[in-house]
Amino acid sequence: MSGGEVAGILVAVFWAILVSFLAVALARLAQTLRATTKLVADVTDQAVPLLADASAAVRSAQTQIDRVDAIASDVQEVTSNASALSTTVASTFGGPLVKVAAFGYGVRRALGRKDDAPAREPRRTVIVGRTVSRREKRKARGKRD
Repeated sequence: MSGGEVAGILVAVFWAILVSFLAVALARLAQTLRATTKLVADVTDQAVPLLADASAAVRSAQTQIDRVDAIASDVQEVTSNASALSTTVASTFGGPLVKVAAFGYGVRRALGRKDDAPAREPRRTVIVGRTVSRREKRKARGKRD
C-alpha cells in the first residue's frame, strides 16, 4: 500500500467515526425534542384546568367583595341614621328630661327636709362698697364646703 492509500483509509475511517458521532448526537437530540414536546403537552393539559379554576376563584372573590362592599355601605347608612336619631332624641328629650330631673331632685330635697329644723343662716354677708378679692372668695368657698 502506498502512502496515499493509507491516508485515504485514515480519512475514510475518520469520516465514518465523525458521521457515527453526529448520528448519535442527532438521535439524542431527537429524543430530547420528543420528551420536550410531550412535557409541553402535559403542562398544557394541566394548566388549562388550573387556569379555569383560578378564573372561577377570581370571579367568586369578586362576588364576595361586591357583597362586602354592599354590606359596608349599608352599615354606613345605618350608622348615619343612628347618629341622626340620637341627635334628634337628645335635642327633643334632653332639655325636658333635665328639667324633670331637676324638679324631682328639688321635690326630694323639699320632702326630705324636716320642718322643725332651724333655717340656715346666710352663708355670706354682703358689705356695700367693699370689693372682695378672688382669694377671699376661694377661702369663703372652702369654709362653706
